[in-house]
Amino acid sequence: MGLSCRSCLSLSSSSLCSFVLAIFQLLSFAVLPAAFAMRSANNETDRLALLEFKDKIADDPLGMMSSWNSSLHFCQWHGVTCGRRHQRVTMLDLGSLKLSGSISPYVGNLSFLRKLYLENNSFSHDIPPQSGHLRRLQILSLYNNSFGGEIPPNISACSNLVYLYLDGNKLVGKIPSQLTSLMKLKEFFFGRNNLIGTIPPSLGNLSFPWTLSGDTNKLHGVLPESLGRLTNLKYLALFENRFSGTIPSSVFNISSIVHIDVEGNHLQGTLPMSLGISLPQLQFISISSNQFTGSIPTSISNASNLANFEISANNLTGNVPSLEKLNNLSFLSIGLNHLGSGRADDLKFLADLTNATALQILNIGMNNFGGKLPENIANLSKKLEIFFINNNQLHGNIPAGIEVLVNLNFLYASWNKFSGTIPSSIGKLKNLRELYLNNNNFLGNIPSSLANLTNLLEIYFSYNNLQGMIPSSLANCTSLLALDLSNNILTGPIPRNLFELSYLSKFLDLSANRLHGSLPNEVGNLKQLGILALQENMLSGEIPSDLGSCASLEQLDISHNFFRGSIPSSLSSLRGIQQLNLSYNNLSGMIPIEGIFKKASAISIEGNLNLCGGIRDFGLPACESEQPKTRLTVKLKIIISVASALVGGAFVFICLFLWRSRMSEAKPRPSSFENAILRLSYQSLLKATNDFSSDNLIGSGGCGYVYKGILDQDGSVIAVKVLNLMHRGAAKSFLAECKVLRNVRHRNLVKVLTACSGIDYHGNDFKALVYEFIDNGSLDDWLHPRPLRSDEVPRTLNVLHRLNISIDVACALEYLHCHSGTPIIHCDLKPSNVLLNKEMTGHVSDFGLAKFLSDEKLNSAANHSSSVGARGTIGYCPPEYGLGSDVSTSGDIFSFGVLVLEMFTGKRPTDDMFKEGLTLHNFVKNALSEQVIEVVDCKILQMQTDATTNRHPNLRSRRNNKLIECLIAIFEIGICCSSELPRERMNIDDVVVQLSSIRNKFLGT
Repeated sequence: MGLSCRSCLSLSSSSLCSFVLAIFQLLSFAVLPAAFAMRSANNETDRLALLEFKDKIADDPLGMMSSWNSSLHFCQWHGVTCGRRHQRVTMLDLGSLKLSGSISPYVGNLSFLRKLYLENNSFSHDIPPQSGHLRRLQILSLYNNSFGGEIPPNISACSNLVYLYLDGNKLVGKIPSQLTSLMKLKEFFFGRNNLIGTIPPSLGNLSFPWTLSGDTNKLHGVLPESLGRLTNLKYLALFENRFSGTIPSSVFNISSIVHIDVEGNHLQGTLPMSLGISLPQLQFISISSNQFTGSIPTSISNASNLANFEISANNLTGNVPSLEKLNNLSFLSIGLNHLGSGRADDLKFLADLTNATALQILNIGMNNFGGKLPENIANLSKKLEIFFINNNQLHGNIPAGIEVLVNLNFLYASWNKFSGTIPSSIGKLKNLRELYLNNNNFLGNIPSSLANLTNLLEIYFSYNNLQGMIPSSLANCTSLLALDLSNNILTGPIPRNLFELSYLSKFLDLSANRLHGSLPNEVGNLKQLGILALQENMLSGEIPSDLGSCASLEQLDISHNFFRGSIPSSLSSLRGIQQLNLSYNNLSGMIPIEGIFKKASAISIEGNLNLCGGIRDFGLPACESEQPKTRLTVKLKIIISVASALVGGAFVFICLFLWRSRMSEAKPRPSSFENAILRLSYQSLLKATNDFSSDNLIGSGGCGYVYKGILDQDGSVIAVKVLNLMHRGAAKSFLAECKVLRNVRHRNLVKVLTACSGIDYHGNDFKALVYEFIDNGSLDDWLHPRPLRSDEVPRTLNVLHRLNISIDVACALEYLHCHSGTPIIHCDLKPSNVLLNKEMTGHVSDFGLAKFLSDEKLNSAANHSSSVGARGTIGYCPPEYGLGSDVSTSGDIFSFGVLVLEMFTGKRPTDDMFKEGLTLHNFVKNALSEQVIEVVDCKILQMQTDATTNRHPNLRSRRNNKLIECLIAIFEIGICCSSELPRERMNIDDVVVQLSSIRNKFLGT
């Protein structure tokens, strides 16, 4: 009873604590089971979501999903990571496991998920929109799969997302503008997909982006100015798209930028003069393959961190400034511009690169650099692997010190004016793989030291003045795929061991030299060789039968030599051969009739006067029988032959007499002029053209020249096409054109009047075709006029002219393909082969490559294999011809489609802008229909503006709208006709109908 107050207080406190603890324990028994039940239910949600994910896995070759079973808690499944506190899935890492299938939409139930790694697999189908439910997600890595569909806009609900990797898939559609709500986003990779549209300007509102990478898509339009607001941006990669306009100047003021790559677009403008100062962190910049102009900023030398400087394939001019501070440079590519002035000091900047000890690639080719290659190239980095100096105006010797560049793989010095001998020290560059010295003025012998370059793959020494014999030691270059020594002054025999280069597969070109002796039998060792060119030498002996062992041979040319004897039958076994030229030798005997010899169009045999037999198309005499003939048998055959000829002749004469009598009653007699012109001779044509004066020359091409002539008979004007019989295929072209034009008549085809075949005054063969004269020249002259003299009026074609000419050409093709009896394929339709008369009516001409289409081929697939080979002109020739397909009407349709696109864009299909996958077809297709004005020939728009009065804006607007509608419709026809796949091209009769309908709409009829 005698307790103190402190003791009482202490007791009271202890009792209170015991009481509170008791109450807490009671509450725990009531509350904790409910909490455990809630966590178990949430865990079950995750487990079921993972099982649904597994169910969508179509293939698991590594068996990584086998652990996803009931014997283990799901937090122990492969690739699954759970949080310790709640046992909820926080990371799913299944990258690089070769998985395929799709992503289950139940992935959106993993509400605690922070990191999802599915990269480097084969997942396909759409990205489920339920992924937007992952509010805690920080990393979404789906790159290098096959996801399709669009980027789900509701990914923007993943408000904690920091890293978004969607590159390397098959995504389509536009970049959702909603993604700009991802305010924590630092890296966004969306390259290597099929995305279209523009960069949303709202992306400039992002707060912390370090990386914006959208390369290799189909994005277009201008780059938004708002990109300049991304002040933390370090990495900008938008290469291989279709962007136009300029790079916003504000982008070049983002001082944090390390990497800019916009290569392969249609960007314009100039590089800012402060580039090297405003971007102090810059390590990589590539603007290659665009349309930039101006000069290289002198400030570039201040960018001391710069490692890659790539500005090739633009329109840059001026001299290269000092590069002395760019000591970290490893890749310098300034080729394919207009840099340099052709002066001696153009290459002084190379001295600045001697401190760039990491330099691996140096490309200054295809510019206007003059002078000599400086001796100090020996001081360049020993790490240099690629050195391009080709296509400039460099002269002098290649410095002997080049051998110190021991790691050099590729040396391209072609198309310059280098002289002197090829330095033997090149033989010390043992890592060299490709050596291009062609099209220079090198002389002397081919250095035998090349035998040391056992890694060499390609040697190009053509078009120089190299002399002496081909070194037999070249056989030591056992890795060679291509060897081109053509167009030099090499002599002696072909070394036998050259044919031991078993990897030689691209080509062996020794043509246009002075090689003599026989072709060794060892040539049969080249079983992988694709092209063998030995023409224009002095080789003799018989053609070795072992050539038939060159199973991969596609082209063989031994023309203009002195080969004799018969054509080996073994050549018939060359199944892949597409072109065989045996012309102008001393071959004799019977021509084989199997294999390639069944196709006269693929073989040249002219100039061998003692050949006989073969298929009928060769037009050769039959070979004499090998059986002995008695004198009596011979006489008897002669008598029978003569008698048969007399009887047959009489019968034909009677038939002709009766036929002509009937025809004279039905048809008017030809005029005296027509009778006279059928008898034109070499002498009359010589006189008509004033001895084929250059003043009368109105055109030229590969097969000959066209002259304007005036006949003495009545002063009529004619066009005379004189064949250049030295040109390969000219004789065949003459026969083909005669065959076609004597069978066709149409208002849109050039009318042939006669042909002349004989001997000129120098004893040479002479062949010419005489046409009606077409006054206004070719369509090519009007689309791409030459510079005018001060007294000449410029030539212009308005929309209606071009539309009418398109219809004229289409009508000509419709007649050739559908109404000329046996369908005729023109095979070389292009603007220079469309002539215009005074009324600007189009006439298709030049049938030198034309082919008659046999009935059995009329409906054959365009990809049917053939040995005909490519026909026509580059840019207009359909792609399937280059793959060996038969000529077809759809091939002409392709050429017509390209011609239509050229007519209304004013751009040739071979324009310099069309490279690296961009074609005239794609150029126009990409512009339809929002940017069609950008691809239309500016002359059309100018004439339309001039023709529309400014006093009537409503009328002007209506006319412009009608013009745009018609242009779009015309371009759609051109695009369809020039489709890569033949089956997608239009029929010519549909083309005529639709073009006529467009013209009626344009004229308001």
